[in-house]
Amino acid sequence: MTDRVAATARRRRAVRVHPAQAVVLGFAAADLVGTGVLMLPLSSRSGEWTNLVDALFTATSAVCVTGLTVVDTATHWSAFGLVVIMLLIQLGGLGIMIFASLIGLVLARRFSVRTRLNAAAESRAIGFDDVRGVVRRIVLISLVIEAITFVFLAPRFGFGYGMDAGEAAWQGLFLAVSSFNNAGFALHTDNMIPYATDPWVCLPMCAAIILGGLGFPVFMELLRRARRPLHWSMNTKLVLWATALLLVVGSVYITALEWSNPETLGRYDPASRVLIGFFHAVQTRTAGFNSVDVGQMHDETWLGMDVLMFIGGGPAGTAGGIKVTTFAVLFFIIVTELRGEGAVNIFGKRLSRAVHRQAITVVLIALAAIMTAAIAIMVMTGLRSDAVLFEAISAFATVGLSTGVTADLPDGAELTLVVLMFLGRIGPLTLGSAIALRQRRILYEYAKERPAIG
Repeated sequence: MTDRVAATARRRRAVRVHPAQAVVLGFAAADLVGTGVLMLPLSSRSGEWTNLVDALFTATSAVCVTGLTVVDTATHWSAFGLVVIMLLIQLGGLGIMIFASLIGLVLARRFSVRTRLNAAAESRAIGFDDVRGVVRRIVLISLVIEAITFVFLAPRFGFGYGMDAGEAAWQGLFLAVSSFNNAGFALHTDNMIPYATDPWVCLPMCAAIILGGLGFPVFMELLRRARRPLHWSMNTKLVLWATALLLVVGSVYITALEWSNPETLGRYDPASRVLIGFFHAVQTRTAGFNSVDVGQMHDETWLGMDVLMFIGGGPAGTAGGIKVTTFAVLFFIIVTELRGEGAVNIFGKRLSRAVHRQAITVVLIALAAIMTAAIAIMVMTGLRSDAVLFEAISAFATVGLSTGVTADLPDGAELTLVVLMFLGRIGPLTLGSAIALRQRRILYEYAKERPAIG
């Protein structure tokens, strides 16, 4: 009997999944299930099977809340297919482990230790004991913001554009979910171009995108300490300051460069140009909607948008990119080195040296992934480097903006972008720790030596 118990315990330890690995496997499973459903004739408007690569690309883009497409969302997918895409967006935005935890909470009214570990790994929960409350707040915040966005959008579509109640409600619901989750999927062939000059559509969407891009840890802290900004954590301060700064810089940059471009902002009145410039600065936070043709923008505008997309939004939210906190940490490291100081201090707090290594690791892995994918796509297609680089960054940062070349890529290039989207949504550190399973503990140290730098 004792041997049997011991054998059972060994089997349980053997199949135990590391929390980071559970996140990766959860997203992969959702991706595969979504692919299978989207392949069905029921999911296409024509009633025919969708080929594997197109279905996989769309499912990955939805689960990873990216928005890149290889088929026309408005004309290819049936009502059932669009509902599936919306559910995949919601699932990917909330997080697979958060969603699984919610199901467990509803059905069993409790969390197992393993469920709490998995949810904590994905939500960046502040403490192990607060996971249940974090899951509830994440779901509540998501639904409330999406509902408020829907309340703004649906009546506007109904009264402003003559849609019947059902169509207006569907448009409002789909765009509310897609906006808050930073997905970039729209129900028009030309995305949001028909509403480019309408602030009653564009601004509520921008608000939902910005809120989704802040990250759930920021929401958690603001709910607890909204009136005590001096007590906010370094993470919250970095996210809020960096988000505000990048929105202002991005808006000015895009608006100024495209002001006289007759193919983009130049055809509109000044107030509309400002609105469109701001709208696209928000989209680079990893949302991916477009209200003008991005393919007609200047090359220098693309380059600036590359940088903004690469940075992305806040951690543990619906945004992608390397995250604004990573960018801010690297900025302060540089400032500290230039000043000759020994420790990196941010908002009166000293930065842990482990964070230095994490930030550098994330950026270098991201750059390596993007450059490798871009080179591979250029070899397969012969396309211009600037357009391919834009698509690669957009995929990795889970943005969804496109210069218009994605739909014409061969299967090999599409699969390359699928890998980039998956890596970008999961995060290089999460994927790396899932592969390594655990950190190695070294019980010795080597002698120090300094190579020449620069």
